[in-house]
Amino acid sequence: ALRQQGRRVRTAHLDVRVAPGEAPSRVGIIVPKHRRSSVERNRVKRRLRELARLRLLPLVPAGRVLLRARPEAYTASFEALARDVERAAREAARLA
Repeated sequence: ALRQQGRRVRTAHLDVRVAPGEAPSRVGIIVPKHRRSSVERNRVKRRLRELARLRLLPLVPAGRVLLRARPEAYTASFEALARDVERAAREAARLA
């Protein structure tokens, strides 16, 4: 439902969907295969999970957020993903 009804925020490495919700916030992470190995997918998942914990949840006190990795996320550095998550967090706080 969030994927279909949430407001979209697109960054260089992520597609983010945001919808208002109750506290505490909930975050979902989707990392499609994009013809990558499970090792690469798990690395992206771990990075996004940590960035959501540190930089997304403190800025979005109430709401639902879905982070979906684009193919470019596999080659992105941790800092580049962090910038995208911070941008998405600002937009999510505004929309939620």
